[in-house]
Amino acid sequence: MANLNAEWLKQLAPDHAPPPSGWWPLAPGWWVLLVLLIAILAIWIYRYRRKPSVLSRAALRELQLLESKGGDDASFSRELQNLLRRYALAKYGHAIVANLSGKEWLAFVIDHGGKAFAGETGASFLRIAYGGQAQSERESWLNGARAFLRWRK
Repeated sequence: MANLNAEWLKQLAPDHAPPPSGWWPLAPGWWVLLVLLIAILAIWIYRYRRKPSVLSRAALRELQLLESKGGDDASFSRELQNLLRRYALAKYGHAIVANLSGKEWLAFVIDHGGKAFAGETGASFLRIAYGGQAQSERESWLNGARAFLRWRK
């Protein structure tokens, strides 16, 4: 009987492993995980894009205080100008903002969300802020300031 077993062993095929499985197509669990990660990322991006930054929130709070404070148009426009300038310096940097004045500064504010300052509104804002006489458009100034402070690119 020992002879018989030796012959049977010779007749068997050589051992070989099945080919390794590839990474594609993914198993269903990986698909679920991938969809879940994409959904979490999309929600996070949506919330991040809508939520103002810490700097913007602080500037908006200061704008609210300035609005509730009242006062004459000259002091209001100077304080609003100061707030917008400090915010722009902090957000965009000294090299970009520090040398801007007059129409260049106004164009910068308009290009960065403060569209309400376009035209005569912005010109009157600058005239009053720098000691000139113009018609007050306080509500337009506030709308432009809010838009500038909330603008995200």
